[in-house]
Formats: sequence, structure tokens, C-alpha cells
Amino acid sequence: MSLNILVLGNGGREDALVWKLSQSSTVNKIYVAPGNGGTSSNKKATNVNLGINVTDFDALKQFAVDNDIGLVVPGPEQPLVDGVTDVFKSIGVPVFGPSAKAAAFEGSKVFSKDFMAKHDIPTARYANFSDYETAKKFLSEVDYKVVIKADGIAAGKGVLIPNDMQEAHEALRTIMIERQFGDAGNSVVIEEFLEGDEISILTISDGYSFFNFPPAQDHKRIGENDTGLNTGGMGAYAPAPIATKTLLDEIDKKIIKPSIDGMRKDRLPFVGILFTGLIITESGPKVLEYNVRFGDPETQTVLPLLSDATDLAQVLLAAAENRLDSVEIGIKENTFATTVVLAAGGYPEAYNKGDKITIKNSELPKDDTYIFQAGTTVNNGVLQTSGGRVIVGTATASTLEQAVKNAYQVVDRIDFKNKYFRKDIAHRAFKHIQNTKQSITYADAGVSVDNGNLFVDKIKAKVKSTQRPGADSDIGGFGGLFDLKKAGYDTEDTLLVAATDGVGTKLIIAQETNIHNTVGIDLVAMNVNDLVVQGAEPLMFLDYFATGSLDIKIASDFVSGVADGCIQSGCALVGGETSEMPGMYPAGHYDTNGTAVGAVNKNDILPKIQEMNEGDILLGLKSDGVHSNGFSLVRRIIAHIGLPWDSECPWDSSKTLGEAILVPTRIYVKQLLPSIREKLLLGLAHITGGGLVENIPRAIPSHLQAHVDMSNWDVPEVFKWFGKAGNVPLEDILKTFNMGIGMVLIVKKENKPRVVELLTKANETVYEIGYLTKREENAHGCIVTNAFDLY
Repeated sequence: MSLNILVLGNGGREDALVWKLSQSSTVNKIYVAPGNGGTSSNKKATNVNLGINVTDFDALKQFAVDNDIGLVVPGPEQPLVDGVTDVFKSIGVPVFGPSAKAAAFEGSKVFSKDFMAKHDIPTARYANFSDYETAKKFLSEVDYKVVIKADGIAAGKGVLIPNDMQEAHEALRTIMIERQFGDAGNSVVIEEFLEGDEISILTISDGYSFFNFPPAQDHKRIGENDTGLNTGGMGAYAPAPIATKTLLDEIDKKIIKPSIDGMRKDRLPFVGILFTGLIITESGPKVLEYNVRFGDPETQTVLPLLSDATDLAQVLLAAAENRLDSVEIGIKENTFATTVVLAAGGYPEAYNKGDKITIKNSELPKDDTYIFQAGTTVNNGVLQTSGGRVIVGTATASTLEQAVKNAYQVVDRIDFKNKYFRKDIAHRAFKHIQNTKQSITYADAGVSVDNGNLFVDKIKAKVKSTQRPGADSDIGGFGGLFDLKKAGYDTEDTLLVAATDGVGTKLIIAQETNIHNTVGIDLVAMNVNDLVVQGAEPLMFLDYFATGSLDIKIASDFVSGVADGCIQSGCALVGGETSEMPGMYPAGHYDTNGTAVGAVNKNDILPKIQEMNEGDILLGLKSDGVHSNGFSLVRRIIAHIGLPWDSECPWDSSKTLGEAILVPTRIYVKQLLPSIREKLLLGLAHITGGGLVENIPRAIPSHLQAHVDMSNWDVPEVFKWFGKAGNVPLEDILKTFNMGIGMVLIVKKENKPRVVELLTKANETVYEIGYLTKREENAHGCIVTNAFDLY
């Protein structure tokens, strides 16, 4: 026991490496910089308080000298790209990792793609760009679906897969103009999108000879069925059944060997782990990317497949000393491995840290199961979360099905607040496992008719409470009925008005906070407020609720909110559709839409464009906050600040941030109908997306201009906070948020007192916010003054 090893990193990959390295009888001590809660519990390992950035290299080098380090094993890619291998080799310490020049195979996608082209290694069609306008022009001319990659390192998230050309242009702008990935986006690769299953092969190389681990398949997306945002990896399994021996022989011959040989011929001999990301297309395997380090969570998956006789410490040392053929490496026969990642709720966006982790060690399966820690730390003896991907459960077994089952048994015995994990790890593998005798039911496909019927029964009473003249608000049939005459309308002089809308990305916050009873009100509000601006009384409403897996409580809370919105606006909830669509939506997610139908007398339709003149007054009705527009900006700013939804709200200490931002859109229907019926209004503008500056012009003639004076009302603190927190340009915030005014009324001066009287009686806060004047040619339809110094 004479070998001291220094492992660099603090993730699950490093915990797995330390676990396997410590099994070597030749290893004396393993130091981990900086390590995590898992590495600190290994008897042979010690966490050391050293960073691994380029500014820390001198301290790392001195530590290696002081502690007689005989092998360095870097985990993450950034130290390798920054040249950590060269630093240690300069003092004679072997490093299992490539030189800085060879690390460019991951550090620059442009470099690696050009290398593949030079050495005839099969890959997608591509083009490299460092100029945005040139890239934009190229993108406009391609006739195939594309993938857009930031050239540099972007924590595994710099690859964007747009669904269409509009999204492709947005992705290009995100990388090169908005600089979402920083300097990694100085250049981009635009390449052809390839269809097929992806696999990853980790190859140990000493620059000449090499050894492949069994092929693994990662799960990058956050949601079930590979939906949602990209992550660092939510699970993996190996060997992947799609990778047959014939296919692996082809990959070795056409890709792995030419890559290792090509690197050496280009005077960049590769020492370390070459991670080759492959896609299996109809025309054969092709390379998606190279990485220059152990993958995560692939490492946690393939290391348990090494035979008991394989001494990983001696294998890595032999590779570092360019003598890999001097050691034996074996893989367990007839063995599969599965890894499931447990992440903090909210990952890969904002998530909490410092939550206690409980592991029920006494209940863990005894054999062939493993726990590897990633985003963890030990604080005063308590294991706590400290990262997005927190911990993994891994299991091996003689079949993939059993390995998956055992891995989830491990997961069930690990707990922390808001833990999240995918429940479908290895789902793609099972597509390739044929079982012709299996009978597949609708429930097997993820749809429960019984749950749907139970849901209808549960909400019937709430829906019934929205009953009004003309509709009985009974659900369960094939359609909703409404009797106009019973509602008091003469059908000869009546027009029907319809509106349809959704809630938008505010739904994501409801799902992340588990608060679902307010967004139903938002859904109704967005529709009925659009009806009343046309002078119409909302009469009936239908909702649509779509989800990947029907959760009766969530759906009931949502529909309860819809019913509350209908009661507030005086319309009947006459029907709807609940759709369970596994594969379309990840578990826990849902989308919704609503349709409202109202009625108006032909002579009372608003706006009355012909009757509007200079000097007409603009009245504003107070909003209840952000309402339902601008939530993409809201979420972006909250993620930037890093506040969790359950933290105290910065502008309202009586609520959590989630509760405050989910305050529903104000419904103005019953308050406005008296003024409409007395024919006191010339027009109305519902202030939604576009703010005051874009919505008021929709309600006035083109020869008139709206002048709005923001000194006439107090802008709510919520808008000031978001403006300051996001450093939002004034022009942008005025076009995004309502700024405290949810509805604008256009009235004659002489009608103002009566309108204010009616609205005040209905408990509305009314402001005189401006007036109409003549619009000059090419002038904006709405001018906002006194908007300076808002935040």
C-alpha cells in the first residue's frame, strides 16, 4: 500500500471513482479536492480544502509534492482544458488525463468537428461560425433540421435542439447575442440533426492502445419520456441492448480506433478517458461529440461492471505512464447496471440547498447496490444537499429489468425535501426487448379511464355552483348547452362573442410550488376580460386540462379555481375536457386552455371608434399584480437572483414568493357591466401582453393617440422589484407588465363622474391616467410620460 492518489472534483463521478480506487490493495491514501459528503465517508479518502480552478494549480502542485502523490485523476473537464495535466507532469507526477492541447477535443466543438472531417470519422454535416450574421444567413438557407452547439464548455448544457427554424434562430441568438453560455458561445457549430438512439462509450487510452467500457445510454432531459430542459444527466444504464456485438465492432473499427490513431498522428496523443457520444442512424453509427473525461452519470453506471480482479488504480496509472497493455481489465459477464439520479426540486433551474438527506441504510438491498453522492456536504455531522444533482442509486443484476428495479429500490430509501427523479430510466432499452405475448392495456399506456371518471365525480358539485339563468352547469355529457332567451337576450338583436386563451408559463410556477387553485381563476380572467372589452356579458365557459398523468387532487384544485373565476364573472362552467397524454407531457406537468362565450346587443358593441374624439378621458382600474403575462421574464429574473419559491416575498413579507407571484388575474366583468349597460363607455382595453403601450391603441382609432401619465397612480412594488432585480430596460418593462393598471376605460369627460361612482361602488380603485389627443403621422399609438426613476 504505497500509492497516494489525488482526485479532482466534487460530483457523483468522483465519488464513484474514489469508491473503486479505494478497493485497490496498492492504494495507501486518496485525497479528494474538494470532494463531497460521499468521498468524506470513505475510509481511505480525505477531502482537502483546495479548489481546482486554474488559479488553484500552484497550490495543487505543492500539495502533490508535500503528500507524495503518485497519480492524479481529474474528474471535470475544465481543469483539463485549463492545463492541469501539464502542471503535474512538469513535476513528474503521472496524470490520468489529456494535455491541454488534447483537451481541446471537448473544449472546442469546432476543433473536434474539424478533426472528424480530417480523419473521415462519421459525423453529421456541419458548419462553424464565429460571426452571428454569417451564421444567421447560413441557418436561413439550410433545408434540414439542425442542432446548434456553443463551441466551448457550457456545463453540458450548450447543445440546443430547436423544433423548427424559428426556434433555431432563437437558439442562435441565445448563444451568440444574449451570451447565455458566456465565452463558450464565441463560436458555434450548426450541424444536421440526426435521428436515432444515442449511446456513450468511455474509452481508457494511453495514446496507443485502448479499452472500451460497455456502451451506456444517458438520459439528459429532466422529464419522463425525454421531455423538458437538458440536464447534466438524470440516469443511465449499461450495456445498452441496442449496441450489439456487430455494431460495437463497427464502432471500434470506424470510430474509436481512427480517433485514437488520428489524435496521435496529429501529435495530440490522448491519455485518459475519451468519452464518445454516438447516435445510431439508419446509415450507421455517427459521432455527436467527444468529451475528455469520465461521464456523469455514466461513470457511476459502468464502474460497478468492472470485474473484481480489475485494479482500477493500477489501470489508470498504467494508462498515465503509456503502458496500458501491461495491465488486465475485465468486465463482469451477463451483468447490467442502472443508475437513477435524485435531483433537488427545480433543477436544472433554481433549486434549494442545505436540505437534510436521510438514507435508510438498514433497509437497502444487501448485494450489488450502491449509493454515490454528488451535490452533498456534511454540516455539523448532518448530510445536506449542496447541488442540483444530489445523489444517485445504482444497482447491478443479471438482467436489465432487475437492475432497474433494484436501482429504484435504492432511490426509495433516500429522502430529502422536494427530491425529484425520473421514473423511466432505461425506457428506451425496453423498446428493443420484444415480448410478443404481452397484452398492452390503455392503463399500461399510462391512461386511466377510471381516474378520469373519479375526477369528474369529484368536481361536479363545484361546477354546479356556477349555475346561472340559461345554463344548468352540469358536466359529464358530450357538450354544454345554453339558452339565450332564459338569460334575457332577444336573439334577433344579439351577437355571440367568443374568446379563447391560456395561462402561459405562469403554469410552470404553479407546478413548481404545488399551488394549483389560483391559475384556474387566471384562465377564466384572461378570457372573460377579453369578452367584456367588446361590451359582451360572459355567459358560459369551457376548460381544457391536459397532463401526462392525471393527479386527481391537482386537477380538482385547478378546476375549483376555474369555477371560482366563473362565479366572479357570472358565467356558467358548462363543460370541458380532461386529457391524459403520457409522452406528450412529463409527469407532474400540465397545460390548459379556456373558451368563453358571451352576448352583446348589436348596438352596444365596443369599442365605439366613431364616437371617440380628442379630449376623451382614460380611466385605469387597479391590477392585482403581474396577472398572467410576462412570466417568461419573471422566471428568468427569479432564476437569475436565485430565490426559491418558498422564500419570503421581497415586496410582500406576508407571503412566500410563490404565493405572491401566483395572485390571480383580476376579473373586471361584474364591475364594468353597469357602466356598459348605461352606455357610458366608448371603449375598453384589457392590459395583457404588450402592456399599456400596445393594448390601448387596439381600442382607439388610428387618428388618435393615447397619452398616459404614470404619475397619476402608484406603481406597485412588485414591478419596481422586478425592474431593479433584472435591470430591465424601461421600454421592455412597459411592453411586458401592466404596471398596476389591469383595465383601461375610454370615456367622455361628462360621463366620468357616473362611471367612477359605479366602479367605486363595486370596490374598484379608479385612476384618471390620461386622455386622447390627435395622432401625428408615424407617431406611436400610446405615449407614456413620467415613467422615469421607477426603479
